[in-house]
Amino acid sequence: MKRSIHYAWIVLLLAFIALLSAQGVRLSFGAFITPWEDEFHTNRGVISLIAFISYAVFGLSQPYIGKLIDQYGVRKVLSFSILLIGLTTICTFFVNSPWQLMVLYGVIASVGFGGASNVAGSVVIANWFVEKRGFALGLMSAGTAAGQLLLVPFSLFLIEQFGWKHTVLLLGSFLTIIVFPLIFLFIRTSPSEKGTTAYGEVENTKLEIKKNKSKERVSILKLFKTKPFLFLLLPFFVCGVTTSGLIDTHLIPFAQVCGFSPTLTGTAVSLLAAFNILGTIVSGHLADRLSCKNMLAFLYGARAISIAILLIIVHETSFFNFFISQSHLLLIFAISFGIVDFATVAPTVKLATEYFKHLSVGVVIGWLFLSHQIGSAIGSYIPGLLYDVTGGYDISFIYSIILLIGASVLSFLLPAVANNK
Repeated sequence: MKRSIHYAWIVLLLAFIALLSAQGVRLSFGAFITPWEDEFHTNRGVISLIAFISYAVFGLSQPYIGKLIDQYGVRKVLSFSILLIGLTTICTFFVNSPWQLMVLYGVIASVGFGGASNVAGSVVIANWFVEKRGFALGLMSAGTAAGQLLLVPFSLFLIEQFGWKHTVLLLGSFLTIIVFPLIFLFIRTSPSEKGTTAYGEVENTKLEIKKNKSKERVSILKLFKTKPFLFLLLPFFVCGVTTSGLIDTHLIPFAQVCGFSPTLTGTAVSLLAAFNILGTIVSGHLADRLSCKNMLAFLYGARAISIAILLIIVHETSFFNFFISQSHLLLIFAISFGIVDFATVAPTVKLATEYFKHLSVGVVIGWLFLSHQIGSAIGSYIPGLLYDVTGGYDISFIYSIILLIGASVLSFLLPAVANNK
């Protein structure tokens, strides 16, 4: 008999495309900063405020998105979030002042970004995969990194060729006309909607799923009193501070301060995104085979070491000049940080689904990603303030290293999971 592809892999592909498209558009914000400054005759502080509002709205939406997913399912939440982003992006064509951008992009589109995020993706993967769940979570998370790799330079190219207004029309139309119907028509929240079972599901698993079909209501206060939740939440907050906050926002300005050429800086950013995809996929693969808590301890520790390279670039590069240049150190940082950048998502989410399988997983994951986005907002804002005061990024790098060491220790202290190998 001919073997057919399990529908779980179709769902995974659709979740990957959804995150690539929606989060790729979100991460393209930096490409529009200079054009918007010129268009609206404003300064970087005003445009940066739009980004801060966006991070805040994105983060605050996560627990509510989790509740909506538990109530209405991934299919509706994910597809209509993409539609909201698409239509809002198109409407950006008509704005004529920064405050309109704050409403359209900072608030409305950011609600859509929150709905088309790792929360929805993680829930649908947890529903569809019993075996290879970590690997599937890694591939799904790589969608965001792929969006960074593909849509950010593509947006820069479109802006240069056609201007920012036509670029938002093209991006918005792509989400509205192509991605929205694709997700709405073909993705399904759970295997029961297709009359099938999850990938790798066996009879005893089915019985347990039926037994736990009515999940306990999530008490947030009760959650905050549990060691597993706190020791996942706090490191994930640090994850947001050090990735989306510090490095994704400030790596390019840091490279400019150090005097690196635009070509070298662009190469470093591309390498970071490319190795981010690789690291995320490998992390998901290993999450099915190794202890996820030990993986997280290693990943946060390795990230601390990689950020230390940036301090070396500024202060101790002469020590390495006999065999490695400052430029090469920047590329080494991009590769090493890229490998551990989004790699924490798969083991974090996998542990959450194992620790809290008796609860509504959408709400639990929503709170975890809220902490991550709050970290991202703070992590993007404080280094800018410190730079204005000190003229450098040293303090930001040092406190990030300290926070990452703490996150590594907390991860190591997480309780073991019986089915973790």
